[in-house]
Amino acid sequence: MKTIIIGGGAIGMMQARELAQAGVEVTLIEKGLCGQESSWAGGGIVSPLYPWRYSEPVTALASWSQGYYGNLAESLEAESGVDPELTRHGLMMLSVDDQAKALEWAATHKSWAEQIEKNEIYKLEPNLREGVCSALWMPQVGSIRNPRLVRALYKSIQREPLVTILEGSTVTELISRSGKVVGVKVEGREVRADKVVIAAGAWSGDLLGSIGVKLPVEPVRGQMILFKAKPGVVNRVVLCDGKYVIPRRDGRILAGSTLEYVGYDKQTTEPAKQLLADIAIDMFPALANTPIEHHWAGLRPGAPDGVPFIGEVPDIENLFVSAGHFRNGLVLAPASVRVMTSLLLGQDSPVDPEPYGLTKRLVSSEVA
Repeated sequence: MKTIIIGGGAIGMMQARELAQAGVEVTLIEKGLCGQESSWAGGGIVSPLYPWRYSEPVTALASWSQGYYGNLAESLEAESGVDPELTRHGLMMLSVDDQAKALEWAATHKSWAEQIEKNEIYKLEPNLREGVCSALWMPQVGSIRNPRLVRALYKSIQREPLVTILEGSTVTELISRSGKVVGVKVEGREVRADKVVIAAGAWSGDLLGSIGVKLPVEPVRGQMILFKAKPGVVNRVVLCDGKYVIPRRDGRILAGSTLEYVGYDKQTTEPAKQLLADIAIDMFPALANTPIEHHWAGLRPGAPDGVPFIGEVPDIENLFVSAGHFRNGLVLAPASVRVMTSLLLGQDSPVDPEPYGLTKRLVSSEVA
C-alpha cells in the first residue's frame, strides 16, 4: 500500500515512521521544512494543562500517549542518535480554584495528584516567589524537548527506505476519481497513492476547503520566550493562571504562552514578550536578572473543545484527516498516530476512534 501524508510536523513524521515500520510505502509532503511549525514552537509538556478540564476523548488520547512516550523516546534516540530529552520532573500548579475537581479526576483516572503545602513546595522549588502556601502536585508529568523530538523523528524517517520526504513542496490539488482520492498535485506534478492523510496542522482546513469540505480548524497564535538560565533556577514545570515555565536539562527556561486569534500571522509582539517575562519573573524572581535568549511564535490548530479530528472524510474514499489537536499536539500525538494507523490498516485501535470521527462533527461546528 502507498500512502501520502501531507504535513511534516510531529504527527506527520510519527505517522510516516509507524506506517513504514508496518511495511507501508509513504510519501511525506511538507510545504516548508519538517518539524518547523507548531511542533517546534510548543513547550513540550506531556500533559494537557489542567487535564481535568478536558473531555474524555482528550483524556483517552493523552493517557495512552503518556504511557507510550518513554518507549518512543528511547527508540528514537537509538534510531537517530538524538536524545529527545524526555524528563519526568513533575508538574506543580499554583492558584487552582477547582482543586477538589482535580483530585477527584485524578483518583478516577489513576493519575497521581495531591495537594502539597509550603514546606514541600519550597523543597521542590526553592526559588519560587515567597508566600505560596498550597499547590497541586502531579509528580508523574514530564516534558519533552520538542525541537530535539522533531529532529529525532526526522533523522529516523530519513533512514527508512519506505519513506520519501518532499520538503519545500506545496500540495496544490487533491486528485479524485469517482468519489475517491487517488493522489495529489505537488506544484504541477502528480503523486499517486492508495490513501492520503492530511496532517497539516492549522493549514488542514484550507486543503479540505478546496474540495468543499469545511473543517472547523483554525490557526491560534502562541508566543513563547526562552530564558538563558543556569540549572537549578527552576526544577519542575510550574503552571499558574494558564501560563507556565518549563526547565530544560541545560538550565534554559521556557515561558509561555499566549492564545491569539490573528489568522496566519506568526509575528512576535513586544507586549506579549513583556507579559510572558513579567509572569515568569513573578513566579521566579531570580529570572529578573536572566537574559531572554529567544522569542518566537507558532500557530496551533484550534478545534472545537480541543478534540482533534482523526478519521476518513465522509463521502470521499481514501482521504483521511488528523488535525485540530490545538494546545496538545505533542501529548496526543502517539495515540493519534496509532488510531490513524488502525483505520488505515484495518487493525484494532487501543483508543476508540469514534469520538474523533468527522461524520458528525463537520456541520455547524465552531472553533474553540
